[in-house]
Amino acid sequence: MTPALPRTDRGRLLLVLGLATAVTVFTATVPLLRDWFDLRVYYGSIDTWVHHGGRIYDYRVPGTTYGFTYPPFAAVAMLPMALLDLRTAIAAALLLNLAALAVVLRLLAGPDRHRLGWYGWALTACLLALFEPLRDTFSFGQVNLLLLALVLTDATLLATGRARLAGVGIGLAAAIKLTPALFIGLLLVAGRRRAAAVATAVALGATALAAWVDPDASRFYWTEALWDTDRVGRLGYVSNQSVQGILARLGEPDRAVWAVAVLLILGVWALRTRRAALAGDWTAAFALTGLAACLVSPITWVHHLVWLLPSFAVLLRTGHLRIAGALYAVLCTSVVWLWFDDASGVDGFLGSNTYAWITLGLLLWLPAGQLRPGRRTGSRSTSTTTDAPSPAAPAISPASVQTDPGSSGTAAATAGGVVVSGRSGGRDAASEPTASTRPADLNPQSSRERASSYTAEPPPS
Repeated sequence: MTPALPRTDRGRLLLVLGLATAVTVFTATVPLLRDWFDLRVYYGSIDTWVHHGGRIYDYRVPGTTYGFTYPPFAAVAMLPMALLDLRTAIAAALLLNLAALAVVLRLLAGPDRHRLGWYGWALTACLLALFEPLRDTFSFGQVNLLLLALVLTDATLLATGRARLAGVGIGLAAAIKLTPALFIGLLLVAGRRRAAAVATAVALGATALAAWVDPDASRFYWTEALWDTDRVGRLGYVSNQSVQGILARLGEPDRAVWAVAVLLILGVWALRTRRAALAGDWTAAFALTGLAACLVSPITWVHHLVWLLPSFAVLLRTGHLRIAGALYAVLCTSVVWLWFDDASGVDGFLGSNTYAWITLGLLLWLPAGQLRPGRRTGSRSTSTTTDAPSPAAPAISPASVQTDPGSSGTAAATAGGVVVSGRSGGRDAASEPTASTRPADLNPQSSRERASSYTAEPPPS
């Protein structure tokens, strides 16, 4: 029997404080500490480039072989870092990631976000703090949340009819890292050719700007670094939760096998995404694209899996609370690290690829383009009615990234006292990773040693 949740502000405050304490203890003891490693890669590369006359791709973090492996435009975008010392840069990265997370939650929650209240948002914050991809994104000083916010902001522009700017966010994200370029494919599959053209033009323009700023760095990246597999890192490293990682841990180095698997995944993605787009289910379409990008990228470190957040919004919106809760709980456990030293055998095959299996399962099964009972059609101004939340259960609406004059709907599910209700719909809307590292020691003796072996995204091979 489900225990009663507190109904008074005092009881709720005590519950939140208790949960926050438990989360703090967990994050301080269980997860590996990353020591801002990726941010130190960025900072050192920019500092060397700007202040010491060095080249972007020559810098290495002292004592390691790890350096900058993003496209040149990423370095241009990070130029303001040259004005800061390292501690200030770390603080700025934390604030930027917090702001990006707030944007992502606001876009996924939709217009009903205010109904959640302080209590609901406090419980949500506690849950998010446990999510391993988010923990790693913050503790590495990574950029994935910023890219996710750019992509979802672009989706909102499409949804609200501001098509003139649609594609800019996706284009910028694709110029910083190659993985978000698959969202240009989404625009094409969805029939939003103008937005796809804008995204492509922005990505090419940003790349050209970087070539103008530093021609030598651009020449080196696009002709050498991008194709240098030695810069990628160890594909079989347990943090690599892509299809390529699965094959590498199986000892299957044949690129042809990986290419066939990628083509199959992209085929499933195109079919499911198009179906979702035709049904006006744009939240699902963008969620499916994030899932596919994580699978087909040569390397998908655990922190890249923040791209799964829109999928959980879809699960909550469609009423699959238990499934969402179970999958989310697994992604909070760091379970794949149990096979850090040895991923052989059946248990290694299943366990070391746990996060990849979740991503693949969501790509194949995530509810997409399905109209729930009670969904109505109407004009663009038609509102969606939802059951009022109980006093103990404020509501949040993981809204679709598109508003459809032809469909709107409701879904509700309770999680830890939070009622999640949603609406979805749409109009015709419309990586390969770059900086990673190889483990310096396959049998580290401390969290810090292990952290230094799992970092930034590698360039695609």
